[in-house]
Amino acid sequence: MDNLEKIKNELVGLLNQAVSHGQFTAKDLTIPPQPEMGDWGVACFGLAKELKKNPAEIAANVAIYLNEKAPKSVIAKAESKGPYVNIFLNKGKITESILSEIVRAKGKYGSLNLGKGKQVMVEYSQANTHKEFHVGHLRNTLLGDELINLYRNAGYKVVAVNYPGDIGAHVAKCLWGYQKIKKEKFPLKADPPPAEKIKIKRIKNKGEYLGTIYAWASREIEEHPEYKDEVAQIQQKLEAGDKKLNTLWKKTRQWSLKEFKDIYKELGVKFDRYYFESEVEKPGKKLVQDLYKKGIVRESEGAIIMDLIPYDLGVFLLLKSDGTSLYATKDLALAQKKFKDYKKLGESIHVVDARQTQYFKQLFKTLELIGFKKPMKHLAYEFVTLPEGAMSSRKGNIVTFRELYEEVLEQTIKETAKRHKDWNQKKIKATAKKISLAAIKFDLLKHDAGKVVVFNIKEALSFDGFTGPYIEYTVARINSILRKAPRPARGKIDYSLLNSEREKSLVLALGEFPAIAEKAMTNFDMSLLPRYLYDLAKEFANFYHDIPVLKADAATRQARLALISSVKIVLEKGLEILGIEPLEEM
Repeated sequence: MDNLEKIKNELVGLLNQAVSHGQFTAKDLTIPPQPEMGDWGVACFGLAKELKKNPAEIAANVAIYLNEKAPKSVIAKAESKGPYVNIFLNKGKITESILSEIVRAKGKYGSLNLGKGKQVMVEYSQANTHKEFHVGHLRNTLLGDELINLYRNAGYKVVAVNYPGDIGAHVAKCLWGYQKIKKEKFPLKADPPPAEKIKIKRIKNKGEYLGTIYAWASREIEEHPEYKDEVAQIQQKLEAGDKKLNTLWKKTRQWSLKEFKDIYKELGVKFDRYYFESEVEKPGKKLVQDLYKKGIVRESEGAIIMDLIPYDLGVFLLLKSDGTSLYATKDLALAQKKFKDYKKLGESIHVVDARQTQYFKQLFKTLELIGFKKPMKHLAYEFVTLPEGAMSSRKGNIVTFRELYEEVLEQTIKETAKRHKDWNQKKIKATAKKISLAAIKFDLLKHDAGKVVVFNIKEALSFDGFTGPYIEYTVARINSILRKAPRPARGKIDYSLLNSEREKSLVLALGEFPAIAEKAMTNFDMSLLPRYLYDLAKEFANFYHDIPVLKADAATRQARLALISSVKIVLEKGLEILGIEPLEEM
């Protein structure tokens, strides 16, 4: 439990003692609309009927009791205003409690002990091979990575899993297109006239090349429906184990996986385990066939289905009429495999976009009906679109991670070079890389998962306001102040000297960090932490604008340096959870 939570619990305990009743909870503590009305307040309306007293009378009695207890508590004083009790905190005690804990714990401040002995699996990223890794995949990857870091911060043992789609209709389309082009390269940014004969071995980024082939093949098949049978035959042959196609599939699959792993390395994202659709395709078919033999699922127009109509979930298609597999075929087998491979696994979380919400309801219900009752959750998020409309790998109108990153990096290098003419190129580029990744990651994580992100490159490049670089700049600014500060004198820090409203506000904001981290994890709300870090950075800016640090007397300076050091610790810890590396200087 963090210090602010302890303080709230102490207040709740005193309130309940005052009325000899256990009705008050931490949720009843609210922040008054005006600072002069206190730090927290409670309303006494709810007790009026039960105690058979006027709420104003109850409030007056509560205030008297709190003032009697004030000398030995975190309360400075309490005032009754009609049916409300306004509570003023003992700034010195609160400040010392929060800051001394941060200074002692350092980078472990905000770590929780909620998941001791518990194991959770997070399945995320899941970019399909034979397609390009675009900003939609990027949002998924970053959301999953933050969720994992939040769980680990809470003491859970987390298994980070990637489940790439390496077989299926999209692979068949890509291989069909690849064979049509006969290993000749066409312009990556245009429709192919496969006339430019550049050998595949000369192409540096073969993974991105496959994505372009997929987009071209999709358009060709859409314009020429007669090609659909050819693609279907390729998929059937692949699932039947055709040697020639299997060799081509393995080779091209490796191109995609190498590209993805290079991107993950750039992002600083690591996986404990890869599962592939190809490894659960056959077990999935066998499972569905066994369920059919047992009469648990049934046939419909040649396909195998699970009837979920009684549960208002429609019909769940498990196997196509031509015998080829679906996502459901493989996901049924995957669920069982996960919990078999990790016997201590408490629950499995799927990070998949909101368009699959109905699918996951059907999947989880089907698993339950076949006797598999393990805890499984779906973190749904809305997709990323462009100002011009929705992105689609099939249509080819996507922004790839590479395109985005290279454009942001180019602009950041120019800006960094302008600001630091004394830096060498190596330092400029290394700093620009960190700023670029901070800008991209923060921009995709700051939005509520339930909202569509209209991705605008110009806005992502902005380094003002609610952005990752702004948070990084705040850390770098604090580093600059600490470097200029004289060596602190030995001895106990007098936190009671931090008695201004600005200082109190900043300390209370620091105290909120553990609760924010817990709430973000339990509510699957990845936007809470970016918003908190931004608000904290603004609180620091307001404090530093109004309150002198280096020019204060020695004792006050020491207390204020401890305060801004604590801000740095919390900002860095928050950035770490977001997967963003803080900068020493900017």
